[in-house]
Amino acid sequence: MTETIALLPHALPTCANARLALFAMRRMGAHGLADARASHAMFTAFGQGFRRPLVLMRTLMAELAATAAGTIAIAPCCCARMTPAESVLLAVLTRIETAPDVVQLLMADLLGVRRVESTLMAAAALSAAFADEGRPFG
Repeated sequence: MTETIALLPHALPTCANARLALFAMRRMGAHGLADARASHAMFTAFGQGFRRPLVLMRTLMAELAATAAGTIAIAPCCCARMTPAESVLLAVLTRIETAPDVVQLLMADLLGVRRVESTLMAAAALSAAFADEGRPFG
């Protein structure tokens, strides 16, 4: 049990919208950007307005993969806890509008690079898409 808590130290978010984003990140991270279950979850949550959040989630995941200097640890979808990297990603999505300086440092630490502007733009667009569809993070 203590090994699990050491590897997955963070509890799942209480926000249903953050849990949806986490699910989509986990599925796309493990099974590719075109994962059908991630697409179905976004369609179920957003209805006809699913395309923008889905495309922006794919964009964020592609930016993370292209920019990261190392690997980003993600847990399987069935895990009831989060990795530190997943926690940082959700913190970035939640705080991108209110604390841009903080999220820039968080993202730079996560990715191991200094230039994270393109990744932050993708995160900001995704956060805005969720909010515009009535599913803000937080």
